[in-house]
Amino acid sequence: MSAGDGRTAGEDGPGDETRARAALVATARHLASQGLSPGSSGNLSVRLGHALLLTPTGSALRRVRPEELALAPLGAAPGPAPGASGAAGGPRPSKELPLHRAVYAARPDARAVVHLHSPAAVAASCLEPARRPGGTGPLEALTPYAVMRLGDLPVAPYAAPGSDALAAGVAALAGAHPVLLLANHGSLVAGPDLDAAVDLAEELEAAAALALALHGVPHRALGAAAVAALRARRG
Repeated sequence: MSAGDGRTAGEDGPGDETRARAALVATARHLASQGLSPGSSGNLSVRLGHALLLTPTGSALRRVRPEELALAPLGAAPGPAPGASGAAGGPRPSKELPLHRAVYAARPDARAVVHLHSPAAVAASCLEPARRPGGTGPLEALTPYAVMRLGDLPVAPYAAPGSDALAAGVAALAGAHPVLLLANHGSLVAGPDLDAAVDLAEELEAAAALALALHGVPHRALGAAAVAALRARRG
């Protein structure tokens, strides 16, 4: 599903963009098939040199086509990047374009961003912070892999979807945290390529589903010492 082998997609010419479009559509269909993008929710992007390729507004991950993907510059000005395909009047990017731009600005290493309204992650984004020591954001520390892979899992303050305020909240967190939640909204993951971002998004959904399944049921969470040791290994 990835857009390439670690190079910046689109740097070497039109063939890279074509491959990136195909990879983004394949990833969108995969996420939809897993039930992680209800209705028309969710959006994905990959970095293409000085531009980004983004799923469009008015579509859905289960039906988006390569020619419907939108190109936009990484900077704030709307419209296609110089030299990129897709002239003015082409597909309109998702309203969450500012969100994606905020992540790429905060994380120069990021080559892909996945934003989902998957059910368990949305539920987790509505929870208060975990009360037990070593909790991962609103989730208890239940498994070693969630602790090591998801990190602190901060929650960006609630703001209206597509707003500059939401992008600002993400910008303040994304540099130190490739995986985070948007309060009462969903998940946001950055990765060095599309496959890595999808893996993290799916791991977050599984961790959130586990936490919800155990809510109100006697269970055992990892202690603070175990969490500290795992985070030391992760670092």
